[in-house]
Amino acid sequence: MKQLWRRMVGVVALTACAGAGAQAPFPDKPIRILIGFPAGTTADVIARVLAPHMAQTLGGQVVIENRPGAGSSIAAEAVARAPVDGHTLLMATIANTINPSLYKLGFDFARDLAPVTKIAELPGLLVAHPSAPAQSLQQLAAAAKAKPGEIMYASSGNGTVTHLYGELFNLATGAKLAHVPYKGSSQAVTDLLAGRIAVMFSPASTVIPHVRAGTLKAVGAIGPQRSAALPDVPTFAESGVPGFEAGLWFGMMAPAGTPAAVIDRIHQSVLRALALPEVKAQLAGQGIELATMNGEQFGAFIRQDIEKWTRVVKAAGIKVE
Repeated sequence: MKQLWRRMVGVVALTACAGAGAQAPFPDKPIRILIGFPAGTTADVIARVLAPHMAQTLGGQVVIENRPGAGSSIAAEAVARAPVDGHTLLMATIANTINPSLYKLGFDFARDLAPVTKIAELPGLLVAHPSAPAQSLQQLAAAAKAKPGEIMYASSGNGTVTHLYGELFNLATGAKLAHVPYKGSSQAVTDLLAGRIAVMFSPASTVIPHVRAGTLKAVGAIGPQRSAALPDVPTFAESGVPGFEAGLWFGMMAPAGTPAAVIDRIHQSVLRALALPEVKAQLAGQGIELATMNGEQFGAFIRQDIEKWTRVVKAAGIKVE
């Protein structure tokens, strides 16, 4: 009933504007983009690069508001409960499609938020210490099968995408890598460089400097195509390991019930910003690759991603305290 009421409000608002013979009064106050992570993270970087150009196209102020916590669910719930007028948006990430399978949320991510556009992906890498038995994904899988639980992989924490990538690898290959969670990626990379951990699933931008220095070796690229920064590293799909066709993704969402005309204006403002050479250069400099989808495509992608991670969490028996 609540969702029906929200949608009716959105329809009435749009109809009233059309009946008045004028464009919808949007924006008539600052537009807020909520980020579920601290300043300086990839989601925050993308939003801050896009915001001034979106503001220029939309004819209103666009501000960034960081609300970290609960794997981005605090920010997502705030947007889900916001007025359906397009003035409150979410920079959604892969964490938002993982969270429903791990936590009891006070909202339904796929139902209570409307997809505006997928924006970009941050490619991932499986990297290994030079001493690890991992010249290829197949060699790593074979070694982990031969010595179940003895080869350890690091993640940036329980329930994070770097944790679930490891569990997905185990399920896809029959391997038995042992998970070692850290509180963030910094300490994990330190132990990996020291050889205390064999391998790690990581955003490419975090580990590429070490790969180029020769202190880590890249075993496989996570995403639909090879990393532009490391074109000689094959993707998981090329190596016969399914399920890694998408990297760490980022997209824009609004409260469900936001008028379609408003969502379209926001979508177009994002696309115009992404077409600018300076925006492309800023994002590429952070290792971020454009991967746009319209709202319908993005919605289907979100539903599939939630289903995938739910299967992984259930099959691996993952629980987060």
